[in-house]
Amino acid sequence: MANPDIRPSASDPLSPGAFYGRRVGKALRATQQDAITRLLPRYRFTLEDAQAPERLFSAPPETLWLEIGFGGGEHLLDHAARRPHTGFLGVEPFLNGMARMLVDLEKSGRDNIRLFDADAALLLDRLPAASLAGTDLFYPDPWPKTRHWKRRFVRPDNLDRLARVITPGGLFRVASDVPDYVGWTLATVRAHGAFRWTAGTAAHWTTPYPDWPGTRYEAKALQDGRIPTYLTFVRA
Repeated sequence: MANPDIRPSASDPLSPGAFYGRRVGKALRATQQDAITRLLPRYRFTLEDAQAPERLFSAPPETLWLEIGFGGGEHLLDHAARRPHTGFLGVEPFLNGMARMLVDLEKSGRDNIRLFDADAALLLDRLPAASLAGTDLFYPDPWPKTRHWKRRFVRPDNLDRLARVITPGGLFRVASDVPDYVGWTLATVRAHGAFRWTAGTAAHWTTPYPDWPGTRYEAKALQDGRIPTYLTFVRA
């Protein structure tokens, strides 16, 4: 098993787990362990690197897009394939998800994705102002127990961070199958004031995003009878 205590750089400690739980789940298969050992150094970037994110890519990207908590990477890989001139930054502290992503990323041959394996808040504090065209947060941990609500990613201080790094007119997209978290997100974002909810009719939050490939988590949610909601906010 690889050491789960992976830090964003030698000088930057992990955050104390404010927005995610375990770092490691089931034991990694041989192919996944190989991916962590062999591929993570190729695609991983540090907090120091984040201060000039356009330099992470062999060709300067036209725009930058962030996905927070990409899970197994299904959407991130699909999104990057559809937008080859965009540089994608993917955040996933969970080692098992990172390993699955790396295996598929190598197979894809894509070179417009770079990966960060610690708390997204650390990254948001280092990225340049107005550097992102959009940010995706799909199926975040809802932390359902009241005593854990402070660990939910959607909260005022993180919205401050997002408002600083997303360019005016850029997007913040949130998908969830947990009604309470959807309501929490709507109330918190609308109270914050830096983002405008784009929905005009119910179809706008019940219909998946354009070219939506789904994720393995969403497939399980649908199988279990849970209904996803797709929220889109625009940076004012």
